[in-house]
Amino acid sequence: MNASDARLERQFDRIGRQVPASRGFLEWVRRPGLHIVRIPLSILLILGGVFSFLPVLGIWMLPLGLLVLAVDIPPLRRPVGAAIVRLQRLIANSRRRFRERFGR
Repeated sequence: MNASDARLERQFDRIGRQVPASRGFLEWVRRPGLHIVRIPLSILLILGGVFSFLPVLGIWMLPLGLLVLAVDIPPLRRPVGAAIVRLQRLIANSRRRFRERFGR
């Protein structure tokens, strides 16, 4: 397993820890041989993220769709893994600044 594969796996594990309800789904979707399910699912998630202005859909669907798609497309693993790490750092820093500013 190279560095980009390991980073991608760590991000899946981190999301599973942060959202325990998604852990079983993320483990299931990463199983070998499920590319027939993963590719259409990831495309639907990406499209849902693009149309996040609609009430039920959300922007969270876009990074999750890219993460699931990166399981099957090796050239996407490095940029998607790096983007997910940067996104999570941005969210953590924004939360920290919000708490410091508003004392919550």
